[in-house]
Amino acid sequence: QVQLVESGGGLVQAGGSLRLSCAASGRTIGNYAMGWFRQAPGKERRIVAVISRSASSKYYAESVKGRFTISRDNAKNAVYLQMNSLKPEDTAVYYCAAKFATDIPPYASNYDYWGQGTQVTVSS
Repeated sequence: QVQLVESGGGLVQAGGSLRLSCAASGRTIGNYAMGWFRQAPGKERRIVAVISRSASSKYYAESVKGRFTISRDNAKNAVYLQMNSLKPEDTAVYYCAAKFATDIPPYASNYDYWGQGTQVTVSS
């Protein structure tokens, strides 16, 4: 079992930045693909960014390319999402997820473990 806890969400003005953190426990995440997903009210949960277990591969949703950066520190059992140039449409609950995999699955249904989510609100 992998337990995931997100932190770093909050309220920010458009154009601002936030850094989300995901702390894992229970197992080391070195063998897990890790992902950030988000869900806005009334919408389905969608991918934001995913990173392979060695950090050699990353995938970003088109809407966040060039603004968000996913990274991981396997020694600290943590994953991060640096979010810059935030827009009101980035407002959502952001979830961290883990999947025992060598690739980087792009769909929420691929992932086995989830955190409780952290709210990000971007005001215009």
